[in-house]
Amino acid sequence: MNSKKYKKVAVGGTFDKFHDGHKKLLSTAFEIGNEIEIGVTSDAFGGLKGDIDSCKERIANLKSFFSDKSNFIVVPLDDPYGTTIYDGSIEAIVVSEETEPTAVKINEIRLSKGMKPLDIVVVSFVLAYDGNPISSTRIRCGEINQNGKFIK
Repeated sequence: MNSKKYKKVAVGGTFDKFHDGHKKLLSTAFEIGNEIEIGVTSDAFGGLKGDIDSCKERIANLKSFFSDKSNFIVVPLDDPYGTTIYDGSIEAIVVSEETEPTAVKINEIRLSKGMKPLDIVVVSFVLAYDGNPISSTRIRCGEINQNGKFIK
């Protein structure tokens, strides 16, 4: 008997400075889906966020974290929606509280095309030592490490 809720689940992000929040987001996708499509922002699209690691490095970090799994594919994201707005086989999307509005917009686009909306699974932030969310920006600034620990 298959205990997974969805056949295909999408999750996406920049995944810069791969941290505990990313791990929680991705682990949730693997818990609920048989097949996971991980969208990673391309260098051009992700670069809009500032000085981030290369797409190649960010994908390598993801694959290293999931070295024991084979039920996923990694696709480049050149926009906020990726394949979710045209792939009818995707049944759910896993997002953070921060990116939930993008998932709502994806469903608006899907509905306008006559597609079934995705179930939206929102994962709460992983908090750092100070009670604020762990973020790549805070890590890049040298404020915290990937586990949310103070490093100054």
